[in-house]
Amino acid sequence: MSPDRAVLERALERGEQEGGSVEFKERLTRELHLADGRLESLAAQLRHRVLSGDGEATYVVGVTDDGGLAGIAPDTFSESMDVLSLLAEEAGSHIEEVQTWGVGEDGERGIVGVATIREGAMLDTDDRHIVVGTAGHVDHGKSTLVGSLVTGQPDDGEGGTRGFMDVQPHEVERGLSADLSYGVYGFDGDGPVRTANPHRKTDRARVVEEADRVVSFVDTVGHEPWLRTTIRGLVGQKLDYGLLVVAADDGPTKTTREHLGILLATELPTLVAITKADVVDPERVAEVEREVERLLRNVGKTPLQIERYGVDAAIEEVSERVVPVVTTSAVTMRGLDALDELFERLPKTADGAGEFSMYIDRTYSVTGVGAVASGTVRSGEVEAGDELLLGPTADGAFLPVEVRSIEMHYHRVDEAKAGRIVGIALKGVREADIERGMVLLPRDSDPRAVREFEAEVMVLNHPTRIGDGYEPVVHVETVSEAAVFSPEGGQLLPGDTGTTRVRFKFRPYLVEEGQRFVFREGQSKGVGTITRVVGEE
Repeated sequence: MSPDRAVLERALERGEQEGGSVEFKERLTRELHLADGRLESLAAQLRHRVLSGDGEATYVVGVTDDGGLAGIAPDTFSESMDVLSLLAEEAGSHIEEVQTWGVGEDGERGIVGVATIREGAMLDTDDRHIVVGTAGHVDHGKSTLVGSLVTGQPDDGEGGTRGFMDVQPHEVERGLSADLSYGVYGFDGDGPVRTANPHRKTDRARVVEEADRVVSFVDTVGHEPWLRTTIRGLVGQKLDYGLLVVAADDGPTKTTREHLGILLATELPTLVAITKADVVDPERVAEVEREVERLLRNVGKTPLQIERYGVDAAIEEVSERVVPVVTTSAVTMRGLDALDELFERLPKTADGAGEFSMYIDRTYSVTGVGAVASGTVRSGEVEAGDELLLGPTADGAFLPVEVRSIEMHYHRVDEAKAGRIVGIALKGVREADIERGMVLLPRDSDPRAVREFEAEVMVLNHPTRIGDGYEPVVHVETVSEAAVFSPEGGQLLPGDTGTTRVRFKFRPYLVEEGQRFVFREGQSKGVGTITRVVGEE
């Protein structure tokens, strides 16, 4: 979906009529506009325009001094945005949003863009940004619950707030952002910072800008045929917590048990929300609460009822062994205050120490920006202008690339640390050359693509023995690849824990000792930990 051209026309009209808070630039270059003395002068000019506009200025790039539509090449436009970002930072401001249009027939004359500059430095929410993966059976109310949390609106009893969470592929293509998460809200000193419409880019950007703590929800799929997609959501992202939903009218199902097994096998601290408490009587709610408690105890976990013990106890006790349980209704809003308090206060769990790395989950292309790789920053931090390596390619190579810019929920940031879900625009590579499962690393690192490794595995469910030549799909980080198992001793039985050699069937990837993975083939599944890298390409 193209940006509304009326935005450009209004910016041009304001520039002609007001002047003060609107600036026309054909282009901005590092060589000319960041030279000694020039940077300070332009930053002072930008600061004046921000103050003239009551904290907001507009820069129209790709136009002549009198507002004529000139258009500039995509690379020149990207450099102009990088320079403008540095000028804004020098002036104590930041770029909040950029919209672009092609000029001429099919855009052959280049790009014109409107950048909105907002007063104030970019808020650093890294240490206070948690990522929650949702799981549960289809129609058990995951999206409805999250929709009511992020909007603060009760459901109409027909799943109305669920519509806010139905992310379509075109949503990803509308701007430089990482739409891995299907919902975002936050908290400041006055309480929750919510969105009126999570599909509106400006609403999501405002949450990131205003909130002291940001909560992103990563969706999974409740249908059994799409368990692979659920595994991708739970294993492929750097999650802090899992949120398993169980409907009060239906109770725990086979899919509920599958999802709980994956959450706990990957050692993710987990919460359980019993949903739809409004559609059944109190006796049925109490019965499902007991079923959930039995389910958790059967897998060696201790349930903690929040209504009985309180939020303080849940925050203090939540761990790999203790699972807080809260009964909710998106219609009556029962239990949502408790979830708000939990998400506001729960500590970040994912360890992001070390050099920068990010496994790529999605790729797309943005007009005027180019190739974008999105994912969750796994470790370290990355800044605009950083030189990185991207790979491995099918032949095991790593390609040199440069970071053009970074965005989080449509909000431009100068850097991103571990745990952030971001879109990173890359210079030096085509979108067609980037694949899910590739990783971004510092340019001075020395990665080696791996075809084979040894692992300790546990078989959670399989109808027969697993022998030499067993070919499941292995999910490690964002890699989803067919692999061949060669178990030590020749076989593994259901419930067994043992050692196996694993070889990717078609191409190498970057994997490391200590990484956990899930494997699945048909109805069978298990989990494992990489213990030793065997082969390098």
